[in-house]
Amino acid sequence: MEFVDLERFLAENNVWYNLIAKPETVHTADASRQTGIPLSAITKNLVCKDENGTYALLVIPGDRRVNLRRAADALSRGNVRLVAFEEAESVSGYPPGGTPSIHHKTKLTVVLDKSLQDRETIFCGGGTRDKLLELKTKDVIRLENPLIADISQ
Repeated sequence: MEFVDLERFLAENNVWYNLIAKPETVHTADASRQTGIPLSAITKNLVCKDENGTYALLVIPGDRRVNLRRAADALSRGNVRLVAFEEAESVSGYPPGGTPSIHHKTKLTVVLDKSLQDRETIFCGGGTRDKLLELKTKDVIRLENPLIADISQ
């Protein structure tokens, strides 16, 4: 999946967005340092899967850690685990560090951490490791219809 598809998706769905160029990074802490955007405003978009091989995307603030037990409970699954970078890229269509909170190669159940739902905007991967994408949280909710749960600590 090319970034052009992401931009087309945003345009076709009347999504307000702001792309921010940055040096290539993988981790949210590095993206925060490079851009000056608070770590709490940049999301980690983590691909996970359950014991049946069903994938989901966990979206949490960059300054928090995912709680996989709570994520499994939110998904009504017995167990979930994060997948390796290569597998995450093949599922989402984006490299780790560039994964947006919306529009993935594979249709994923998205779980949005409850702490993010009241933010006006969030920053996520912009399709590549050298871009951040600012989106209105309400658009992420409208487009992905995520489960909203307390999945971070």
